[in-house]
Amino acid sequence: MRARLASVEITPRRFELAALAALIALSLIVLTGAAVRLTDSGLGCPDWPRCYGHIYPPLRTHSVIEFGNRAVGALVGVVTVLALLLAWRRRPFRRDLFRLALALPLGVVAQAVLGGYTVEEKLAPGLVMAHFALSMLILVAAVALYWRAREGADPERRSSDRLAVWAVRGLAPLGAIVIVAGTATTASGPHSGGGVGQTIKRLTFDGSNTLNFAVHLHGALAFAFGCAAVLVWVLLERRRADRPLRLAVACLCALLALQGAVGAIQYDTHLPTELVEVHVALATMTWLCVLWAVAAAGRLEPRAKASAAQIRRSVAAPGG
Repeated sequence: MRARLASVEITPRRFELAALAALIALSLIVLTGAAVRLTDSGLGCPDWPRCYGHIYPPLRTHSVIEFGNRAVGALVGVVTVLALLLAWRRRPFRRDLFRLALALPLGVVAQAVLGGYTVEEKLAPGLVMAHFALSMLILVAAVALYWRAREGADPERRSSDRLAVWAVRGLAPLGAIVIVAGTATTASGPHSGGGVGQTIKRLTFDGSNTLNFAVHLHGALAFAFGCAAVLVWVLLERRRADRPLRLAVACLCALLALQGAVGAIQYDTHLPTELVEVHVALATMTWLCVLWAVAAAGRLEPRAKASAAQIRRSVAAPGG
């Protein structure tokens, strides 16, 4: 049996599907984690890794929701380990894919440890924010793995349009800042993650005005992010960038517009749980779209090679 398993070879197409499955799983766990917080189930199991000292939760709504998220996390861990094993058996073997695949289960383990510490610290806002931020970092590795594993993809593709590439790359840190500001807004809002009677720490750096300050700061940063995305899209259109790259940035602009509308509605309706969950889902999709755009922009050609190519084009041009 061991010899049979050792002889199994994974085709590039099969590994591409495995990488996609890992990406989807790591995206869905973000939504189940948000559901735990928004249903006030963050301390449904006040200890970790057990629940009230048992390997199964009591039949209480909050406990079942919190333990369910842990179970989903374990399943996601299995998916990422499977992706790692398939990366090892992929033929032809690629070291870059194996390294990226290795980052996924390591990230899931780090999430589990951080999640347990967050529960032990009674959902301290800084730890909850770090928990979400770590999910976004793991998605960076997951998107990179899937992008580079795609059948027929050229991982070494280079671009000579430095302005376009750096403009797209600049959207990533701006998007990350907006996400961090969003987690701070949630950490200072009504959705503490704890149930009735449970004392949960909230962000109060500006006293009773903390939530109002965080909401407006997050809104201003998101608006700046949206404007930057539109400007990058216009730049790419004028420079006739590759169609996949223009499509990625166009989708990003559409998602940001939708996200802005949802954010305005949820603010006017005093942050209902359902809309906050939609907001988190859209934030995750927006981050994935940013990563898609950065991947589509490709890597830059070395300056010397780009200059040589430009000289050759000039010489070959009529009248050159």
